[in-house]
Amino acid sequence: MRPVPRAVRLVIAAGAVSAVALAAAGCSGGGASADDDAVQVVATTTQVGDFTRELVGEQAEVTQLLQPGASAHSFDPSAAQLRALADADALVVNGAGLEEWLDDAVAASGFDGVLVDASEGVELHGTHEHDHDDAAHDDADADAAHDHETDASAEASGDDHDGHDHATGNPHIWTGPALAEQMVGTIAHGLADVPGLDPAGVEANEEAYLERVRALEAWIDENVDAVPVADRLLVTNHDAFTYFVDAYDVTFVGSVIPSFDDNAEPSAAEIDDLVEKIRETGVQAVFSEASISPKAAETIAREAGVTVYSGDDALYGDSLGVAGSEGATYLGSQVHNVRLILESWGVEPSPVPAALED
Repeated sequence: MRPVPRAVRLVIAAGAVSAVALAAAGCSGGGASADDDAVQVVATTTQVGDFTRELVGEQAEVTQLLQPGASAHSFDPSAAQLRALADADALVVNGAGLEEWLDDAVAASGFDGVLVDASEGVELHGTHEHDHDDAAHDDADADAAHDHETDASAEASGDDHDGHDHATGNPHIWTGPALAEQMVGTIAHGLADVPGLDPAGVEANEEAYLERVRALEAWIDENVDAVPVADRLLVTNHDAFTYFVDAYDVTFVGSVIPSFDDNAEPSAAEIDDLVEKIRETGVQAVFSEASISPKAAETIAREAGVTVYSGDDALYGDSLGVAGSEGATYLGSQVHNVRLILESWGVEPSPVPAALED
């Protein structure tokens, strides 16, 4: 039996959920719930979901498609999520080619609200290919798999797609706090165009939140600056920290999965190569990521004779953490990540600013 294409699966699911919703409305007599008049915003990833909630406050209901620990690279929205997208007044996306499934979801749901692309205006970098030099930023071959821009969503939002460039490069832009600040500003600007949202309220929330993001940046700067550049070495699960590495002059020795995509698998030769680089450079740790199995990272760390950071000490890369974890919010995830990276460099971080403690 031939497999059903994803686009067809999504259309079928959207039709099914629409039928269920109409039946439910008929049974209830068509009465409106208390929330029917609320502005509905859908956000794709955990990071843009967190940013969006901070910006809208109590003005809107935010539905986040990806849950903590889920991969943004391989995701199929449920029928209920497609229905939420169909009813949404706005859709906030990471962009930069991260949500490869988004075209199908937008087409299947019939979303026709305001599209906000948080990556707009960001200069994307390529893979580091286990090497921290400028030439790595021009690796078009490695980027080709991520050349996914949301054609259907651009049309839904009224954008002129004919003049819209397709995104290529590493999509994990939030790992650079200065770029996260830019993302927040872009989202705030886009939300100001959503009917029913008070632009002044969004702007006030933006200013308050960006003060905290800037406090994060200052804290990271203070602590990383205390580490000699030669000692700033990093090995992670996959190539998700490009923008952090570039912002803080870190040498990216390599990743367990040499790809943007956390679903890729390293070959035996790639594992051997990374073990050798760890030994040659003097890296003291291998970092797993909270949303990825730590087995390969643990194997490489064991073979190289270095510490592995996994479990509660894994980094938050593609996804934020569950409620109650240190990485449940963007700010918390960054404090967690930087604290552990500094520890791997033998540095005791300074106290976290009060603005970041909640």
